[in-house]
Amino acid sequence: MEYRQLGRTGIKVSAIGIGGEGFENKGYEDCEAMIDCAVKDGINFIDLYNSNPKVRSNVGKVLSKYPRSSIVIQGHLGSTWDNGQYRRTRDIHEVVSAYEDFLTRMQLDYVDVGMIHYVDDQNDFDSIFNGEIIRYAKELKARGVVKSLGISTHNTDIAFRAMATGIIDVILFSINAAYDMLPATEDVYKLFEESTFKNRTYEGIDPKRDKLYQTCQNAGVALTVMKGYAAGVLLSDKQSPFEKALTPVQCLHYCLTRPAVASVMVGVSTTDQIHAATAYVTACAKEKDYSEVLANAPRSSFSGHCMYCGHCAPCSKKIDIASVNKYLDLAFIQEEVPETLKNHYDLLEHHASECIECGLCMKNCPFGVEIIHKMKQAAALFSK
Repeated sequence: MEYRQLGRTGIKVSAIGIGGEGFENKGYEDCEAMIDCAVKDGINFIDLYNSNPKVRSNVGKVLSKYPRSSIVIQGHLGSTWDNGQYRRTRDIHEVVSAYEDFLTRMQLDYVDVGMIHYVDDQNDFDSIFNGEIIRYAKELKARGVVKSLGISTHNTDIAFRAMATGIIDVILFSINAAYDMLPATEDVYKLFEESTFKNRTYEGIDPKRDKLYQTCQNAGVALTVMKGYAAGVLLSDKQSPFEKALTPVQCLHYCLTRPAVASVMVGVSTTDQIHAATAYVTACAKEKDYSEVLANAPRSSFSGHCMYCGHCAPCSKKIDIASVNKYLDLAFIQEEVPETLKNHYDLLEHHASECIECGLCMKNCPFGVEIIHKMKQAAALFSK
């Protein structure tokens, strides 16, 4: 398994995590089989939004078999159980009661990431961050009950606002190759409507989403990913907006090559689905490569935008072109190049200044990126 730093929290998480939806409608034995399988495959990161008391109790019982420090828990504030159903709540009494229930049933004395649940609306954000919920979240952190604070959202504008508060360490955000083409929205259901993608011309990553990922990277705010498979849509030739299915490994590689992404919380309901996700760790570069599907998609125009796919390799001077481009894009949104970013660039074995303009990379790039020009930009910028 690959492990990554969860932003500035200092916590190490598996690049593949699991979401909680797959535990619904399952007994203890099935929950145990799934978690045991995940742990055996090296997964140490679990996101649990579920308010279902049976799910919480089952998962908590399984996790109690393992040392607490070996599992990283992302647990949601604002998810309650009401008359046999999940309900999102902003009532502070319900928020407190539901979180205490979460801690009890999960057998936890602390949560690694206290995740403020499902905030897509601007007024909802204002109410939370100017009211009792954020005060309660801060209190939990001060008491050590949560080690870091996060927010889950599908809205780019909300993610920017959360990051700007300075108190949010982790953002659980919906990321995949299809959603990345869409502008910010307060209506999460638009992401699942066929009409959202029909007859759309794809022109690369939405600039605001691209900037979000880069800004999070610079700020040390980790992104954890939900909807990495677009609820399964991207795994189907018929349903995918690209009209060709991606594999789970390709979907995961797309997410994990975005700046600031620490882990993808995969929705799984069987051990086979867990193995399909963790196959990412041993997959070869060809198996991970998503570029052909995106570049050849109907109505697609990704031209000129680096997707960090690495398809430009090999470089005759062994420059890691994808990393250079990533650092260059991160630098472009800053008034000055941060010292930490320059250090990352300096640590590369080979630098943009070594480019001999042979053009081999540009022949390989499926997105028509002006790589030689970008190498010149990087050489000039990082030599200052």
